[in-house]
Amino acid sequence: MHKRLSLGLTLGFIGNLMFLAFTAVSYWYYRIFEPDNTFVRLVEILAYAVLYGGFLMLAAADIILWITVSMRTVVKSAFAGYIIMEAAIMYCELNAFTVRNFYNSYSMGFAIIHSVLSAAVCFAFVYLDPYKTEFEVTVIICIGLILGGMFGSLMGMRIYFGIMLNAIAFAVLFFAIKRMIKKEIIEIDCIGDSARVAEYRSVFFEEEVDDDEEDEDTAPEPEKAPESAKAPEKEKTSAKSGKPAGRSEKKKSSGAPESSRKK
Repeated sequence: MHKRLSLGLTLGFIGNLMFLAFTAVSYWYYRIFEPDNTFVRLVEILAYAVLYGGFLMLAAADIILWITVSMRTVVKSAFAGYIIMEAAIMYCELNAFTVRNFYNSYSMGFAIIHSVLSAAVCFAFVYLDPYKTEFEVTVIICIGLILGGMFGSLMGMRIYFGIMLNAIAFAVLFFAIKRMIKKEIIEIDCIGDSARVAEYRSVFFEEEVDDDEEDEDTAPEPEKAPESAKAPEKEKTSAKSGKPAGRSEKKKSSGAPESSRKK
């Protein structure tokens, strides 16, 4: 795995966990709140430190994605928009009395919009390596967690409930992405990586060539004429004349000499 990509995924995972820590510290803060209490002030400072630290880690994770991951502009842009949206909601939550003219943290419509937009950002992460079943199932599970945040308003809870479920879902998502990359279930192309070259062989044409070679090897050789069919030239000439070879010689040898006949 690319070192910078691994760092970015780790920062994204820890940043979402820090949002969970912020909700826990905030809950503790409201439970022990007392005016002019030094310990309460320290808890408040801790809550802000955890909140800002979480946003810084998420921003760093997105920057690393921009400079490390090749292509995937939709994923990187969607995650950047998500960070901005969460920062704006946190500001409104912490300054509820100032922005109460247009912001209501108990609004059902606002909770639905927040959950739907967050789910869309989570779905965009599929483009890191689409068509991988295990990765798609993980994204769907995270989307289900995010959409569950809209029911917080039905239970009389603030938008913090949706933010908390978002943090859980994205923490699970970043952890799963890092694990799947290590197990080589998914692959994410990074800038500067050497290109992978895949070699392909055409088995179809190779089989055709082999069949042609076998046909050539198994082709029958031309038959040779038997030696008995090759008659001597003398026998051929005697066969043409119709006389057996050597008859004239017999006549000459059997006949008496001419001198004796005259006598």
